[in-house]
Amino acid sequence: MNQHILFRNNINITGKGTKAMLFAPGFGCDQNMWRLVAPFFEEHFRVILFDYVGSGKSDYHAYNPNKYSNLNGYAQDVLDICAALELKEVIFVGHSVGGVIGMLASLQEPDRFEQLVMIGPSPCYLNDHPDYLGGFEREDLEALIEMMEMNYIGWANYLSQVIMQNPERPELSQELEESFCSTDPTVARQFAIATFFSDYREELQKVTVPSLILQCSDDAVAPIEVGTYMHRTLSESTFRLMDATGHCPHMSHPEETIRLISDYLTTIYAGSISNG
Repeated sequence: MNQHILFRNNINITGKGTKAMLFAPGFGCDQNMWRLVAPFFEEHFRVILFDYVGSGKSDYHAYNPNKYSNLNGYAQDVLDICAALELKEVIFVGHSVGGVIGMLASLQEPDRFEQLVMIGPSPCYLNDHPDYLGGFEREDLEALIEMMEMNYIGWANYLSQVIMQNPERPELSQELEESFCSTDPTVARQFAIATFFSDYREELQKVTVPSLILQCSDDAVAPIEVGTYMHRTLSESTFRLMDATGHCPHMSHPEETIRLISDYLTTIYAGSISNG
């Protein structure tokens, strides 16, 4: 087992099962964001959590701005984790950009992955009129990056509320804001550019691993049109529209998130997992 990779990505492993579930955070988040969902699956699976280099308790010395200038650098880290732990036929659960990172990793080594579970994924955040609605105009995203440079704390406060929504529960956006603020601003800015200005629409048709797309009913970051676009384009994809609102249902609506993932897995691994 490659101890360097375990340290680099702050890998933590729990669970009683043999089949691996690998949970990938979204932008600006660490593995702690899975604490309300991942433990449910420990009874039947080997649950693996990690941090992206530059986030959480990862090894910040391993950060390379060239490698992480696009999402393929993060996808390579996912493959490194799979290799270090000798994982094959993994159930990959990714939130937001984490889902796309897992998808890109599956294109490189499809045998490593058996299912892709993507929560609020988006292959492209930019509107491409008239055929594609990503949710943002380019000038909106450029203003967001400029705000990061001028007032990082203000940016973190603003974006956390846009992403989380659910204003009646301010503690949720506060936690997300704190997560943003715990990340090095230079690293966060580059990850934001790699995330929000990416366009992986052409990659979708190449994906061979079956997928579950969980789409929130009111999501300012990944609108419903994005989820339905991915469902139309990805072969062997299952689409579930959630009652949950916002962009982080694993934090705001963990029960529904758990239920939809476990229902999906139950249809595949009949008898190996209960709905709880």
